[in-house]
Amino acid sequence: MRLLLALLLLTTAPLLAASPVIRIAVIDWCPQLCPQQEREGYILDLVREVYRPTEYRLQLDVYPWSRALAMVRQGKVDAVLSPARAEAPDLRFPRQEVGVQRMCFFVSRSDDWHYQTPQDLEGKQFGLARDTSLEELNPYVQSNPQQFQYQPYSERFIAQQVRKVLKGRIDAFLFTYNSTLFELNKIGAARQLKSAGCVTSADVYMAFSPAAGLEPRVNRMMTIFDQRMQQIKQTDLIGRVMGRYGLQDWRLSEQPDPIGMQ
Repeated sequence: MRLLLALLLLTTAPLLAASPVIRIAVIDWCPQLCPQQEREGYILDLVREVYRPTEYRLQLDVYPWSRALAMVRQGKVDAVLSPARAEAPDLRFPRQEVGVQRMCFFVSRSDDWHYQTPQDLEGKQFGLARDTSLEELNPYVQSNPQQFQYQPYSERFIAQQVRKVLKGRIDAFLFTYNSTLFELNKIGAARQLKSAGCVTSADVYMAFSPAAGLEPRVNRMMTIFDQRMQQIKQTDLIGRVMGRYGLQDWRLSEQPDPIGMQ
């Protein structure tokens, strides 16, 4: 038995070593990306399905968000998961998205403020993760930087923003809806905060490096990604994968759950 195992290792090791690797910068952004947990998040599950029947192996490198963007821009990794186009327009984006995000405001449950239009933001202070896009609010943020307290995104971001809201240091913070509800439940703060309106949803992508010298490799990775994701969309796989995390296929809905408004 030991001899058989040794022979298997000897015969498969060269194959593994010869397989091309896609280095992917990822963040801790559950339930989309949970790279250090048994369930890795629905986006990572889908990316693994995309490349599973191909020659590629995936190597995950975990970074804070701003660092992940810097690594892919410099060509130190091949791709990053998973920005909206407005967050990193200089990266290379395939045609097919890998999910949807919706940025929402979160306030104390005792606060009756609710976002509907940019005018509702006047006189308020907000917490915001650095290098994130607010879609139609981007012009307002650029014109009124004094209203926004930026902080690098890390796994502690939401918990830190919750403390700021409860201590009155900010009126609200903005982050993706599914991730915030996931973390609020995890840290036991779901009864203390609520959603207070959202901005337009945006597709998110497996975005690739624009670095000089990587173009031939990246072209092939992107071509395979688009072909395989197009095939996956013809099946029920996206719904089944997202169902593992209590979510539905992003193509059906990304509307906030009414539970978040109670």
